[in-house]
Amino acid sequence: MSFEARLNELGIQLPDVAPPVAAYVPAVVTGSHVYTSGQLPFVSGALPATGKVGDGHGLVPADDAKSYARTAVLNALAAVRAELGSLDRVTRVVKLVGFVASDPAFSGQPGVINGASELLGEIFGDAGRHARSAVGVAVLPLDAPVELELVVEFA
Repeated sequence: MSFEARLNELGIQLPDVAPPVAAYVPAVVTGSHVYTSGQLPFVSGALPATGKVGDGHGLVPADDAKSYARTAVLNALAAVRAELGSLDRVTRVVKLVGFVASDPAFSGQPGVINGASELLGEIFGDAGRHARSAVGVAVLPLDAPVELELVVEFA
């Protein structure tokens, strides 16, 4: 089954490529790889939540942040598709780097970024198994709770 067909089977429609919020492009192709810029969890041009992730009043709950990581990886895949014309050209997901704006007491970054990793597995199967980093940071652009970078190989 093609990856594009798998998206349809999962009922997933990729969003339009999120326009850059500064001086960069959404993705770059070099050799047989596509590198995305950091992708935020934009939905229709807006962030669904802002702030730090953690377990307290006024913080973004980890389960919500996991959902936002899933949204951010869909934005990354949209940038990849825009460069390649089709996700069917992807031969493997190489690396995912996830940043989580974290309350100082929060250490669940891997679980948050699983939102993206699990979706990549659903879409790409074995080709979606990837190296990964899940990093807690003090703040992200536009006060987003998560940001992701993706590297894929293509033929």
